[in-house]
Amino acid sequence: MIFKGVGDGKPYPAHDLEDWSHLPPRMIRLDELVTTRAELDLHVLLSPDSTFYGDIFCHVVKWDDQLYLEDGLHRALRAALQGRPVVHGRVLDLDAGAGR
Repeated sequence: MIFKGVGDGKPYPAHDLEDWSHLPPRMIRLDELVTTRAELDLHVLLSPDSTFYGDIFCHVVKWDDQLYLEDGLHRALRAALQGRPVVHGRVLDLDAGAGR
């Protein structure tokens, strides 16, 4: 299996982060990620706020010690198809803000 899990929705609390650039990118193993979408939709991929047009790194949310791939599914799939076990991503740690 490529990912740790394939989800359909965001199980973590809503956040209002729009500018992820202050979060340093890091390497993330694909088998540690749970997706928040089960399908890659071209409407989402080609939307103006997609990472396809903006940030070159995936957006990942850490919640309850799980890493959720919020945006950048296309980048993660490309890495998997190229045989790479990791992808670069910016991680928003919601666990840290909740005092866990």
